[in-house]
Amino acid sequence: MSNRREFLKQAGIGAAAQPAFGASGANAIVVDPKPLFDISPHLYMQFMEPLGTTDSSVEAAWDYDRDDWRKDFVDTVKDLAPDVIRWGGIYSRYYKWREGVGPVARRPWHRNYTWGGKETNRIGTHEFVDLCRRVGAEPLYCVNFLGDGEKRYRGTPEGDRTGDAREAADWVSYANDPDNRERKGHGVAEPSNIKLWQLGNETSYGNQMFTRDEAIAATIEFAKAMRERDPSIRLIGWGDRGRGAKELWAGELLKRAGERLDYVAIHLMGQSPKRPDTVLKGLRYQKEPERAWEELIELSNNVETRVAELESVIASQGAKTGIAVTEGHLSLSPHNANPILSEWLSAVYHARSLNIYQRHGARVKIATGADFEGNRWTVNAVTLQTPRGVSYLMPVGSIARLFKKHNGRQGVGVKSAPSGLDIAASRTAGKVYLHVANLEYRKSVEAAFAVDGMTVTGGRIFEIAPEDLRQWVWQDQPDVFKPREAALAPGPVLKWRFPAGSVTAVELETRVSNF
Repeated sequence: MSNRREFLKQAGIGAAAQPAFGASGANAIVVDPKPLFDISPHLYMQFMEPLGTTDSSVEAAWDYDRDDWRKDFVDTVKDLAPDVIRWGGIYSRYYKWREGVGPVARRPWHRNYTWGGKETNRIGTHEFVDLCRRVGAEPLYCVNFLGDGEKRYRGTPEGDRTGDAREAADWVSYANDPDNRERKGHGVAEPSNIKLWQLGNETSYGNQMFTRDEAIAATIEFAKAMRERDPSIRLIGWGDRGRGAKELWAGELLKRAGERLDYVAIHLMGQSPKRPDTVLKGLRYQKEPERAWEELIELSNNVETRVAELESVIASQGAKTGIAVTEGHLSLSPHNANPILSEWLSAVYHARSLNIYQRHGARVKIATGADFEGNRWTVNAVTLQTPRGVSYLMPVGSIARLFKKHNGRQGVGVKSAPSGLDIAASRTAGKVYLHVANLEYRKSVEAAFAVDGMTVTGGRIFEIAPEDLRQWVWQDQPDVFKPREAALAPGPVLKWRFPAGSVTAVELETRVSNF
């Protein structure tokens, strides 16, 4: 023993450095701290769309007595702390932005053609940007991209609801030109400086939409017109395949219009269970929760496959374009309202998907795991009690909040880890962050911590670990998935036992070892 102490002393390591040696082996999480990429400041996005009679989202979040956003809603979103909030979706195909600006009393109502009912336009550009600023998020708008090619919006009983390139460019000027007369005429002196814009939404989905060539031609036209108004904006084009098609649109899009785009978008919300006798439809999962857990892991594998596919297409074009997953909620039968998404059972899919996006952060720059908010659908990050009351985070929102708040600036790699743990790692200077999902339904997994070339000197744990994986969140228990905080116990080896089905953020304090 004296010889070992003398070796350590001569090597300049000392007792505090012993964890780096004792934490090796199959039971250790070993991190390579070499920075691989900068983590995007837009990685954790939320997606807001007026959903009419289907799920009262935007209207339910507005307090008409105070004529302002609901305070409980704003407080909850501040806590969630999304990097970006996107406005649009299918709704953008018939949204006319000018109907949502100017004096409120003069804003017309309009039909919500997809989701039913009517929209008041009480919440328009200024109100949406105001929400984003209050909660520290960047606004992202989907422009009306000629109705995504859907011809029925050209001749509705209310007239032509599609929007052309000039209309989109006018919106950029209204938002960003310091001298825009139209905005100033509405009493708004300062520009909004909206930098993120998506050209349409799901342009390849369905038989009534644009063809690929039509969409690319429109992309070039819109990008040119919008950048003429503000060259500093960042544009998102549509890159997913059409239904039944083999090739992604991204390849040809980047070949012909790549220099005009900053990001290529795909959506990852329509995950179909692979097993013919799936328990993920309706309430069957309640009798076989462990099997539902296994199927949700299988579904998350498809997220990895789809992201890797788009990465390959972008690389084949020699492009530097980023990936934007601008919709990524888990949609199960019944449509967007399966109750499993309010239970911790769904956490395994959500945590693993968010980890996949971060591990692919060299390309994935914008991503989301949920719709934003509403009062009925279970695919939301935030659920509103209506007509008033509390707002609370669904499991996917609780996980996004956990990972966003405890995250580094640079992605790093995990060299090895115990079986059953899914991990994304990052660092900021000497602090290393781990996002850990225990994929084991019944077993806890113990792991020690090691960082190559560094000594782990301490750390903290932020953990969501319900004893029952069928625990659910509801208005009478809105904080049931609040993380538990604990310090790593001091000792020769720093380690933690991750409970079955848990999702954890780990912060490790390190110093450089002197070898």
